[in-house]
Amino acid sequence: QVQLVESGGGLVQPGASLKLSCVASGRTFYAMGWFRQAPGKEREFVATSNWNNIMKTYADSVKGRFTISRDATKNISYLQMNSLKPEDTAVYSCAAGRLSTTRISDYDYWGQGTQVTVSS
Repeated sequence: QVQLVESGGGLVQPGASLKLSCVASGRTFYAMGWFRQAPGKEREFVATSNWNNIMKTYADSVKGRFTISRDATKNISYLQMNSLKPEDTAVYSCAAGRLSTTRISDYDYWGQGTQVTVSS
């Protein structure tokens, strides 16, 4: 049974950092990515990487502030988020699939999500 479990969310002030983790169990995946959904908005792409961290893609809104990494031996994806802004507030979900793309439809498995709130 495939399961993705995220952790690391929380409430932080603007400018702070958080590191999200996603542990995948049940099988290994070529691609693991992060998406987020803010209240009243559609789910949007944040970052993705392939299994060996060579191919990484970021949304323009997080480029230079967020870093995705992958521990392939442990089937874990990390999202290091620095210089957080109030507009980063959302539920962040981990996804896994066969293609490291920005498209939601390319990911077959999803975690439940972890809340990130950036507020002073």
